Amino acid sequence: MAKEVLTNNGPVIIEGPVTKEHLVSLDVNRNLNNFRHPKRQKEAMILIAGHPAGLVYIARSGQEIIGYVLFHHPYKYSRWSKHPRILELGAIEVSSEWQQKGIAKALLQEAFKNPVLEEYVLITTEFYWHWDLKTSALGLWEYQSMIKRLYGTVGFKRRHTDDPEILEHSANMLMVRIGKNVSKNHIEMLSELTYQNSIIM
Repeated sequence: MAKEVLTNNGPVIIEGPVTKEHLVSLDVNRNLNNFRHPKRQKEAMILIAGHPAGLVYIARSGQEIIGYVLFHHPYKYSRWSKHPRILELGAIEVSSEWQQKGIAKALLQEAFKNPVLEEYVLITTEFYWHWDLKTSALGLWEYQSMIKRLYGTVGFKRRHTDDPEILEHSANMLMVRIGKNVSKNHIEMLSELTYQNSIIM
C-alpha cells in the first residue's frame, strides 16, 4: 500500500511493507544517521525486509528514502524474544530536513493499516541516548512526551518493567500495543516477562 503526503519540501510517498528488492533500487538520505551510518542503515532495512517476520515501511521523496519504520523479532538474547507473538518496533527515523512535517505519524498510521499487526504484541524500547535532542531542539522530558504522543496515535501505552536496560535512566520507556487478535494466554505471557527480577519476600 502507498499514500502521498504533501509537504512544503514537496510530495512524500509513504509505502510498505516494501521488499528488499525495492529498497536496493533506492537511495538513502545522508541525514538518516541517528542509529548508524546511512549506508549501514539501508543494509539493515534490506536485511529486515528479507526476513519472514520483518516489516519495513518507508517515506521517500522521488527515489530517496527520507524516513522509515521497522518491525522485527526482538533481539534473540532479550527477555522479549521468549514470547512467540511479540514483534518489536525497532526504529523510526525521519531525516532532519524532513522533520515536523507529519511524516513519522504518517509512517505509523500506514503501517498499522496492516491487519497482520493485530496478531502480535508490539513493543518499542525507547532509550534516551538514541533521541535526536540536538536537531529537535527539545529538552529530554519534552522529547519523551513527544514520543508518547506519537506512539499513542496508534495505540501504544507506556508499561512499567524491571528490564535493567529500561531502568538505566528514568527517561527510558517500554511502550506496548496489544493487537486485537492476541490471545489471553499470550497477554498473560507478556505480563510474566514484564517483571522477571522481582524478589518475593
